[in-house]
Amino acid sequence: MIESSKKEDNSRVVTPVENTSDKNYFSNILRPMKLEDYVWQDSIKKHLSVSINSSKIRWECLDHILFYWPPWLWKTTISNIIAHEMESNLRSTSWPAIEKQSDLVSILSNLEEWDILFIDEIHRLRPQVEEILYTAMEDFQIDIMVWSGTWAQSVKLPLKRFSLIWATTRLSALSNPLRDRFWNILKLDFYNSEELSKIIHKNSFKLDLKLSEYVLDSLSRKSRWTPRIANRLLKIIRDYHTIWKDLNDYKIIDEIFLDIGIDELWLDYLDKKYLTTILEKFNSWPVWLNTLSSAIWEEESTIEDVVEPYLLQIGFIERTPRGRKITFDAINHLKK
Repeated sequence: MIESSKKEDNSRVVTPVENTSDKNYFSNILRPMKLEDYVWQDSIKKHLSVSINSSKIRWECLDHILFYWPPWLWKTTISNIIAHEMESNLRSTSWPAIEKQSDLVSILSNLEEWDILFIDEIHRLRPQVEEILYTAMEDFQIDIMVWSGTWAQSVKLPLKRFSLIWATTRLSALSNPLRDRFWNILKLDFYNSEELSKIIHKNSFKLDLKLSEYVLDSLSRKSRWTPRIANRLLKIIRDYHTIWKDLNDYKIIDEIFLDIGIDELWLDYLDKKYLTTILEKFNSWPVWLNTLSSAIWEEESTIEDVVEPYLLQIGFIERTPRGRKITFDAINHLKK
């Protein structure tokens, strides 16, 4: 049942999880390739622009970058943009692919000069694997043990100069030695409605759509501050536009969103299932996460990372010492 719930979650329109169709669609059409085209925090864009241009002038690889942010933002997109601006190759991996030291040694030793290595969810690396990175980041070499027993000896393996881009949702989970080896530690945040409107406006032209201000505003407000969801909704609007042609009537737009299960506060079936379970099964009393997970047949990680962030932002739930609790606003919305 848990496996089926994971598949079900990936089918949600407003899920921030990237699926296969997202990867193909966004990379081919909607994903920006230049820093100037990326709608983002201007101060960080300016800092990155200076760092990139400075590195190119000095003919040095880019200083290592650590991004920390809420889950499900465009980590791959910004990594591709940085690699494109540096005229370098981007190599991507994530913590599940690095289970032991030899996995990381293989990845690092196969990097070419000036390559950029992007590692997602870096805080999940095991401590013994993480230690290899200390000399790799500072001296571009790694210490490996050859032979065993009395014949064991440490050998230094030189690496080609490269740059690391690492992403984490839990900065505090990183060890101090690892965190101190980054010159660029940048905090990102969710997008606001104005930034999402700019993204949707730009991408609507790419899709040859002429949308009214009402439609643009509706899409940005229903996107949960996440560009991936905004583009997914825009694709749905394009499909309806192909059939119905005129979508600038607000009643039609509202009808479309109701058809795909998104209500006026942008909650979908999984959000409502979560809230309704606490309200009806537990009479609005606080509920432990593992109990709630069993009650709605969803993994705890799915609840924490996919469902709860938005509900917390809009003030519909609280995480208390006694468990998850829904607020009066959520109760009033469910009883409408």
